Amino acid sequence: MRRLRHLTGQHRTPTINRLLGGVLAFNAGAVNAGGFLLVSMYTSHMTGFVSIVADNLILGNLTLVLGAVGALLAFTMGAAVTAVLVNWARHRHLRSEYALPLLLEAVLLLVFGLLGATLNRQTPFAVPLTVLVLAFTMGLQNALVSKISSSQIRTTHMTGVITDLGIELGKMFYWNRSARSVDSRVRANRIKVRLFGTLLAMFVAGGLVGAAGFKYVGFVWVVPLALMLLTLSLPPLYADFRRAARRKALALALKEGA
Repeated sequence: MRRLRHLTGQHRTPTINRLLGGVLAFNAGAVNAGGFLLVSMYTSHMTGFVSIVADNLILGNLTLVLGAVGALLAFTMGAAVTAVLVNWARHRHLRSEYALPLLLEAVLLLVFGLLGATLNRQTPFAVPLTVLVLAFTMGLQNALVSKISSSQIRTTHMTGVITDLGIELGKMFYWNRSARSVDSRVRANRIKVRLFGTLLAMFVAGGLVGAAGFKYVGFVWVVPLALMLLTLSLPPLYADFRRAARRKALALALKEGA
């Protein structure tokens, strides 16, 4: 229980950030791959949607433009809500500042898993509501990990992760024959190699699990993912609840004593 509380707790360490990043990369991979089988769109990264807007503005296909804009806005709003929740919790000195966005993501995924079939209706953005929900949750998660790790870890898209992994591998294989001193040698950061390799592996693993689950089970397959996020978010929330209860009891005792 203590370890779970630390994963989404207020006090961060590089090790805890890497562990949480791996778990959330798995979640993003599962949602991204599984969601594609259901709605034929990848919703964890926005590069494709930006390209859809540009391409189809030229081609004159305003329906696709509108759908892509809807997904972009949903993702942006998810990131904005994370910022609001984290700053709100910080100003109230809560330990659950990072748990609140994860709790909201868990609730949304739970709703998606249980009511996904009924959510598959068109919206003013010419895409199903399911697409907007998934894009919103991925925006929540991406902003959360970005704030936790000071933008060093990303979990919903792999372009930056693979680029950084390639850079470190290039350093690893660099021939230092001409280096005159030990300090001038090119060295790979092996901690970063493990981090980026773990994120990539967990995203792929999540994709395999998500694709298989959504293919053979359907919407309800997302429920275990929601429960996993719920498990991560509840310990700090419970700690805040207990602290608030103690303060309330103390205030009541002082009032009765007076």
